[in-house]
Amino acid sequence: MLYFSNINGSRTAKLWLFSHSCFLGRHYTVSVALPGSILNNAQCLELRTYLAGQIARACAIFCVDEIVVFDEQGEDSRTVEGQFDGIGKKGQACVQLARILQYLECPQYLRKSFFPKHQDLQFAGLLNPLDSPHHVRIDEESEYREGVVLARPTKPGKGSFVNCGMRKEVRIDRQLESGLRVTVQLDKRQNPDSKTPKGTVVSSNHPRTVSGLYWGYNVRLASCLSAVFAECPFKGGYDLSIGTSERGTCVDQATLPSFSHILIVFGGLQGLEAGVDGDPNLESTDPSVLFDLYLNTCPSQGSRTIRTEEAILISLSALRPCIDEAVRKTRCS
Repeated sequence: MLYFSNINGSRTAKLWLFSHSCFLGRHYTVSVALPGSILNNAQCLELRTYLAGQIARACAIFCVDEIVVFDEQGEDSRTVEGQFDGIGKKGQACVQLARILQYLECPQYLRKSFFPKHQDLQFAGLLNPLDSPHHVRIDEESEYREGVVLARPTKPGKGSFVNCGMRKEVRIDRQLESGLRVTVQLDKRQNPDSKTPKGTVVSSNHPRTVSGLYWGYNVRLASCLSAVFAECPFKGGYDLSIGTSERGTCVDQATLPSFSHILIVFGGLQGLEAGVDGDPNLESTDPSVLFDLYLNTCPSQGSRTIRTEEAILISLSALRPCIDEAVRKTRCS
């Protein structure tokens, strides 16, 4: 299935191979879910933006494929479209977090095409870049590139022209509507001095599943904690879910079963309990019953609190060996 997306389904590439790919492609996905309300703990728009940038960097470093921003305060946010509603306690924190995450994931040469000027993004230009594999430099060689279909007329059957961040526009094999974001696989056999480079439109998952490349993350908004599970985009849902809490089992004792789609959920200022209490679809008040594993990823912590952006780095670092071992066993079986 081909993947074409706009700002609300943003995906992206660069030619890096990560150790867990083993040059065979990566068929599993890693998803992270967190409440947008964590932005309300920042006192101004600049600090909120920086917090979002920390989350984006952590997820990119650990090759997270999907970030789900869920609501625990009744905002019922489902899209990033709309006007800026302020940065106070009643501001749309979920929407703002999702918008900044999408902006950072998008390659720099495509941002003007997908992100009109918006107050939520006022300080986004000051953030550290993700420098992910799909953020390809203009003269950098890469088998894949992200691009936007241009409104340049072509003859029927002659495909479309795409801006892929190169010095020349790329002609793709399909005639598509202008303004769509596409993943393009460049023709390896073409002459590098060719007037018009040629490419083929592929699924956004293709670089990951075929070449083992990390190709950025998708951003999804969920109206509540239960919607994180119910609206999972993967067929069959998440087959392994992990909740993080200081009340969980020590991560040092954890062994992960084989999986195809793993979900790691983080709480906000009040922990996962706040997400459970604010969800009208959940009857239980114990968050641990929602997950296959309920883990404490930082035992014997020296601070009373661990901020969510810190918890993401700590947890993904602690779980990485467990994930690699589960994947290794799956491949060897």
